[in-house]
Amino acid sequence: MKKFNTTAVCIPSKHYMVDLSERVAEIKKMVDAGKYFTINRARQYGKTTTIKALQTILQNEYIVLNLSFEGISKANFSNEQSFVRAFCRLFKKNPNLYKSIPDNVRDQFDDYLLRKEDKAGMDELFLTLGEWCIISEKPIVLMIDEVDSATNNQVFLDFLAQLRDRYIARDTDDIVTFQSVILAGVTDVKHLKSKIRDEDQHKVNSPWNIAADFDIDMSLSESGIQGMLEEYEADHHTGMDTGAIAKEIRAYTNGYPYLVSRICQLIDEKVAKVAMTFREPFEAWSRYGIDEAVKLLLEEDNTLFQSITGKLSNYPELKAAIRSILMEGTKLTWNPDQEDIVQMQMYGLIRNDHNTVRVSNRIFETRLYNLFLSDEELKANIFSREGGLAKSMFIQDGKLNMRMILAKFIETYTQVFGPLEGRFKEKDGREQFLLYLKPIINGTGNYYIEAQTRDQTRTDVIVDYLGQQFVVELKIWRGERYNAEGEKQISEYLDYWKLTTGYMLSFNFNKKKIQGVKLVHVGDKILYEGTV
Repeated sequence: MKKFNTTAVCIPSKHYMVDLSERVAEIKKMVDAGKYFTINRARQYGKTTTIKALQTILQNEYIVLNLSFEGISKANFSNEQSFVRAFCRLFKKNPNLYKSIPDNVRDQFDDYLLRKEDKAGMDELFLTLGEWCIISEKPIVLMIDEVDSATNNQVFLDFLAQLRDRYIARDTDDIVTFQSVILAGVTDVKHLKSKIRDEDQHKVNSPWNIAADFDIDMSLSESGIQGMLEEYEADHHTGMDTGAIAKEIRAYTNGYPYLVSRICQLIDEKVAKVAMTFREPFEAWSRYGIDEAVKLLLEEDNTLFQSITGKLSNYPELKAAIRSILMEGTKLTWNPDQEDIVQMQMYGLIRNDHNTVRVSNRIFETRLYNLFLSDEELKANIFSREGGLAKSMFIQDGKLNMRMILAKFIETYTQVFGPLEGRFKEKDGREQFLLYLKPIINGTGNYYIEAQTRDQTRTDVIVDYLGQQFVVELKIWRGERYNAEGEKQISEYLDYWKLTTGYMLSFNFNKKKIQGVKLVHVGDKILYEGTV
């Protein structure tokens, strides 16, 4: 029986996975056209799985050399002779590939490995590779995965330069060389620079400037996720609505391959096993089941999350900017010349959304909210403490009383800050409310911020708690007319979520305001409006 897989390469015969045939077919067009290019995507974004699928479809027409630099140590990049030996060993590690090498080429590889003196250099290696390309019955495609370990080394830059020179000579001098070269990793090799000559201190050139742009979308589509779930459903007969589940998972992950597979894996292996919660399999494959899986995912200390927080530590200015985006609703313009932005996109943390910086997906956003809120909790924040102390009064028979949460938050906020004054900033309200809410739902429920409504005057917080869903709009009071428009907006938003009750929390500077929570009817909807 197949399983969901979140480690190493996914294999169609062993794992439930999204059909990659359309994506691979698009990449094959680039190979057929003789392009050299880099597949650079964030960690655990399906690069290795895609390369393996590409190899399968290419091998009927091409000789495919599928190598990985993961096994080459740092010492092997110390000089070109060590690199040549390590490169030749990559072939010997794959017995089937090694046997397929023409005898004279294999003999030269063996000679490079055995030499104790006058060791082979980069030029000899490429003469041998060129000879192989000439005598091969089929064009040769070179694919190298995990190139990140090599990108800080001059030897690797020299390797790229050799590939570039032969690529150019292919067109100018009819030199036979690789049909296509594909490099895969997190780092965008196209941006690497090297000195044109040793004596040049400022003149730099990219040894990979001949690479074609790789614009193929590698995120998992809603229809692709549904196809994977339908395969699972055919085996397990849970009765799930595959279309609805695929849509919900896509909304959480924005198609990030690891996150998609991990949510499915957690539902299958953990959430569905909780007999007291889910009496039938299809109940686990529901919005509630997804919420439970997301809760487990957000609690993990996995390598993907470690990588993200580690990169933020390396880019404190962008960390501060992302905090401002999430906590204050600040708009940060996308700038491809800003190095921090380029780096964070490369690592998969942010994306370009209509020329505005956005965190890549809802999972990352919530993880970052938790990180930023934890920073405040460590400062002994009174709202976090008060929310935790009052937790028991807000939960009755397993149900969350959001109206009471609003009322007690308003009371606490007034006690701490007194009347709202001009010093108030938008982030003050939303940050303190989230600090108050987080310990109440922690361990049982989830929350996230609706990105489409987050700005400096309005934020929608979506709370999931044991199958219940709450929409809480946080906003700055701008007068009765704007408040009426806000009531209409949240009413329409409740229609989207198929809810009949919503919540509003307004921060009002009007001295004649009536503080507290009141019930308002808007059409067929009930709104609990809280005013600070």
